[in-house]
Formats: sequence, structure tokens, C-alpha cells
Amino acid sequence: MAEASSLVGKLETEVEIKASAGKFHHMFVERPHHVSKATPGKIQGCDLHEGDWGKVGSIVIWNYVIDGKVSVVKDRIEAVEPEKNLITFKVIEGDLMKEYKSFVITIQVTPKHGGSGSVVHWHFEYEKINEEVDHPENLLQFAVEMSKEIDEHLLTEE
Repeated sequence: MAEASSLVGKLETEVEIKASAGKFHHMFVERPHHVSKATPGKIQGCDLHEGDWGKVGSIVIWNYVIDGKVSVVKDRIEAVEPEKNLITFKVIEGDLMKEYKSFVITIQVTPKHGGSGSVVHWHFEYEKINEEVDHPENLLQFAVEMSKEIDEHLLTEE
């Protein structure tokens, strides 16, 4: 039997954007249903299933397209820290759960030091169901591309 630690993983990346940290964070906390407007080729829709937008314990359903495949994920908001521009989602149902026992996504946005713009930090923590499952590099790339599209959208709103 495989060692459990080989199934547990963390992936993270940073994306530099031109928009403010607060605006980007606000998009995921207060207006996640607008993410589909910013990234129509990736996010098809986002619906509040239970609770209130941006509140811990609320359940959000995302419809998205990754690697040409239409997928769905149901998340529970685990943490919201406005002063740190941080939000954490725990995946509780959906296509990701076919390959992962657990999957947690944290998005934190920090203002760039000594200049305008921000840095979006994506952090994935997960446990694969078995060794055959790939680490979710494709999802990390998806997050990078999505960040850039949201940035463009936020800049056109100004």
C-alpha cells in the first residue's frame, strides 16, 4: 500500500495583476457570480446554494470548463479575512471529488510593494484518492489564466 503522505500535496503560484488587491478580493467574496462575466470561457456560472455571498459556511456552486471538459464543483467558504484580502474554499462535492479525497483553495491578494497593482497568491491543498491521480497542475494554470482575465475585466470597469 502506498504511503499516505505521497497522496497529500500542496501547489501554489503567484500572479501579478494591475487591479487593486481589494477589488480582486471583492470579486471572489461579494461578486463571485460576476467571475463568469470576466472569464466566460472558463467559468460558466456561479450560484449561491446556501447562506450569503462572502460569508463563512456559505455554499457556492461553480460551473466551469477545464481542458475542454464541462465540470462542476460545490464549495463551502471556510475563511474570509478582508484585512488580508483572503478567502478559502473547501470543495465538498463535484468533479474534483472523483479524484481527490479533499481539496482546499485559498486565494490571497496583496498590494505590490513600491508600485501599483497586486499579487494574487493561489494555494491548493489536497489529498488524491490514489497514486494514479495527477497533481492538479492544470487547475493551477487555470487559476493563473482566470486571474489575468479577471484583472482585465476589473480594469475595464474603472
